[in-house]
Amino acid sequence: MTETAQQPVSMLAAVSNAMVALHKEQFGRGPTNARSNFAGPDALVCVLDDALLPAERKMVDMGEHHRVRETRSAFQVAAADDFVRAVEQIVQRKVRAFASATDAINNVVFENFVFESEGGGTRR
Repeated sequence: MTETAQQPVSMLAAVSNAMVALHKEQFGRGPTNARSNFAGPDALVCVLDDALLPAERKMVDMGEHHRVRETRSAFQVAAADDFVRAVEQIVQRKVRAFASATDAINNVVFENFVFESEGGGTRR
């Protein structure tokens, strides 16, 4: 990438904002804090804090955190194309892999994206 120092920061903020908006659209409520960072040249991670719904937090309090993770995982699979499309538009790179993870006990969601290498294909 040949961007100035300012462009990646605004790009990362745009990814965070898009993830918050998609969570709000999908779940009816967005996280209260989001931050995105590149994890090497071909990976991006967005960490979303305070992402669970009030009912999900009550389920966690009841010891049903595994059900919250299962349900969130199913929703994320259903909405994966929306998440990938948003990140591809912002970063201007093709997403090769996407995975979402939920730490229900600590009320944190991770949106993980792996891009095709800039030369095309995958790195080994």
